[in-house]
Amino acid sequence: MKKIIALVAILGLSSMAMADAYTKCVSCHGANGEKSALNKSKIMSDMTKAEIVAAIHGYKDGTYGGPMKGLMKGQVASLTDADITAIAEKVGK
Repeated sequence: MKKIIALVAILGLSSMAMADAYTKCVSCHGANGEKSALNKSKIMSDMTKAEIVAAIHGYKDGTYGGPMKGLMKGQVASLTDADITAIAEKVGK
């Protein structure tokens, strides 16, 4: 029983950590990805989950982005694949 409780606690904490990956995005993209960041970006909530994942990976490797490309590269540099998936799940279609 103690092992089950510990496992549930660990899974809950890791889910919270992945959801927290989006917290640094909120100020520009809105709580649910509903804003165009600085009136220059696509609205994330209008994008599919796959499009969001591809865009974030593209920002990371420098193959994606318009006027905000340089800024976004720094913002997404520390995101893990799990973080990116969690962000897409939170705000994508």
